[in-house]
Amino acid sequence: MTVLVHRIVLQFGMMLEPETMAEPRRLLEPGMVPAPARAEVAVTAEGKELVLVLERNQLLAPGYTETHYGEQGQPVTVTPNHTEHCHYHGHVRGHRRSWVVLSTCSGIRGLIVLSSNTSYYLSPLETPEPGLHLIQRAEHLPMPGGTCGHGQDLGSTIAGIAQLFQPRHPRARRDAWRTMKYMELFIVADHTLYRNQNLNLGHTKQRIVEIANYVDKFYRLLNIKVALIGLEVWTERDQCAVSSDANATLWAFLQWRRSLRARKKHDNAQLLTGKTFGGTTIGMAPLEGMCSADNSGGVSVDHAEQPIGAAATMAHEIGHNFGMVHDTAGCCVEATPEQGGCVMAAATGHPFPRVFSSCSRRQLENYFQKGGGMCLFNLPDTKDLVVARKCGNGFREEGEDCDCGEVEECTNPCCNAHNCTLKEGAQCAHGDCCHSCKLKVAGTVCREAAGSCDLPEFCTGASPYCPANVYLLDGSSCARGQAYCSNGMCMTHQQQCVQLWGPGAWPAPDACFQDVNMAGNTYGNCGKDSQGRYVKCDKRDAMCGKIQCQSSAKKPQGTNTVSIDTTIRFKGREVKCRGTFVYSAKDDQEDLSDPGLVLTGTKCGDGMVCKDRRCQNASLFELEKCVSRCHGHGVCNSNKNCHCDPGWAPPFCEKPGLGGSVDSGPVQSHNHESILIALAVISLFLLPALALSLSYWYRQENSLLSRWIKETRLRGACRNKSTGRKSSSAHPKAAFTLRNISASSHPTKTDATSE
Repeated sequence: MTVLVHRIVLQFGMMLEPETMAEPRRLLEPGMVPAPARAEVAVTAEGKELVLVLERNQLLAPGYTETHYGEQGQPVTVTPNHTEHCHYHGHVRGHRRSWVVLSTCSGIRGLIVLSSNTSYYLSPLETPEPGLHLIQRAEHLPMPGGTCGHGQDLGSTIAGIAQLFQPRHPRARRDAWRTMKYMELFIVADHTLYRNQNLNLGHTKQRIVEIANYVDKFYRLLNIKVALIGLEVWTERDQCAVSSDANATLWAFLQWRRSLRARKKHDNAQLLTGKTFGGTTIGMAPLEGMCSADNSGGVSVDHAEQPIGAAATMAHEIGHNFGMVHDTAGCCVEATPEQGGCVMAAATGHPFPRVFSSCSRRQLENYFQKGGGMCLFNLPDTKDLVVARKCGNGFREEGEDCDCGEVEECTNPCCNAHNCTLKEGAQCAHGDCCHSCKLKVAGTVCREAAGSCDLPEFCTGASPYCPANVYLLDGSSCARGQAYCSNGMCMTHQQQCVQLWGPGAWPAPDACFQDVNMAGNTYGNCGKDSQGRYVKCDKRDAMCGKIQCQSSAKKPQGTNTVSIDTTIRFKGREVKCRGTFVYSAKDDQEDLSDPGLVLTGTKCGDGMVCKDRRCQNASLFELEKCVSRCHGHGVCNSNKNCHCDPGWAPPFCEKPGLGGSVDSGPVQSHNHESILIALAVISLFLLPALALSLSYWYRQENSLLSRWIKETRLRGACRNKSTGRKSSSAHPKAAFTLRNISASSHPTKTDATSE
């Protein structure tokens, strides 16, 4: 393998010509020389040489596409035929806690972080003479301010972001994030952003990918791999209403996203706008929207000259989609305000945030544990992966048994790196169903059920990979019939009350929802319209407006959340209805859609769920049709196939079997094995002990057991004499069974013990 070493000598804050072993101008000009898969770049900063060890980030997902619009407004979608992009992750040699995020598409641009206290920003200079770069301390990089809704300065530098990527204690990381998740992200640039990029389509697309490269880095330490599935640039006009109203823009974009889902599979979509929202708001997103058909997305302002600014905002908004709320007082102990604070702070000062707080991590873990993010657990298919198809790229492709990367970097004991074949005796090299180069036994659980609306998956015994994730079909009953499953989550008013008020909270009577939410004001409403005005709930939609709870807590959780208490008369007594209000410096400066509104998918009546702030038909036809095929012995999964109860076989649960579905893999007969183990234990230990006990009691002259056995023998002898006269062919013990004795001795227990 050839490693290109580009030696860029840059004095601190000064401009010098790069010195390189390859022609620098050709290398740094886009499209002239393909970017290498791996490279080392030597940079001199403040008198010290830093060797940047870079590897192209596997950023582009299978089926990656790029869309823009022609002069007549028609969409033009292409699948790029180039397989090599110019975006890298890496580290600084000799600095254990360092990290690097660079792009080499047009010069070399990005962050070089040596530690939480020392970081640099490298960027090309726009001068007539190409190849000149500037390196400066990251804290000296100017960035415009912004807020997440509190009117405070969001930050003027990017230095503080360094700690975000610092390694965690490995054991803690394994315990919290055992499974890698994959988020297929789609990013849209609006027409204003395109104009801000001087109507240059290439530069706009390059900027989007560079932003995605940063976002991927943000989430890697949370065991979430961000893969860009596609991008779209609104070159002629905006495809949805984009205005200075962040809330209206968000819901217009989410409405447009429904049409996008019909033509492009993705997990989450984010709109980047070049417009400025009212006040100092720079982004907005729904809470817990990840993977949902209606709410998996957000909007962010491209508010800084450098892409890292928009990337930080987008990562924050995606955090809301993952169920992370704004950090409360005492949450962010990982970084001081002077160091930038934490990523999910509602408002931060100088510089940019550095870390996800422990509160955010717990919220993310809880979100997954209750069934959120179901779409993220499937490993992307690599058959169409947009990288150079070859042995050594780290992806197992058609014709390869395995691929552990280049020979120098491969640490997989099961794979021959030089030809991507399995080593002698190995059955596999990768996957959750591969252990010590051997396939796990069919039926081994490879993905536990996460919550009451999820289903487990099992190894097939033939593949090293866990089957694709499936969960209960939307509309399936959960919470003892009090709720319906939605996107793998059991959505209840109770759950949301606990989330807002803490343990011990519960939903208020229905009368609270009706009396309060039909007012259409700050206290109670069904959201806002496109003009930002509160909408009155119709009576049938009241259960989908502001959540009304009862709790003994003094105030709801969250530093910027206050209680809105309303007292009503209900069944002859006074009842306190407790709602919430998230306040900000200005009413339109909150980046999080109102968490006090009932979540989409929550049950609001028999066969009814909340959607678009209305109580709508849950559309249970597909569920009922599917369940009818399962013969009463199973449930329906998200692929509309039967998941059979233990004892019944897929696909239709009509024949005896081990349970499971055609999607989840065969269920291991662990119950049968458990029985065998139990019988073995009984044989080895319990039966001998029982025999000794009986022997002991038999030896006791007047014991009940001794007298019973003697009487039994006497009756049996008499019976044998009489039956012997009647039938010489009868079995001598045919009339003597413990069942007859037991039944005659304890007649009242016969029904209780019968099956």
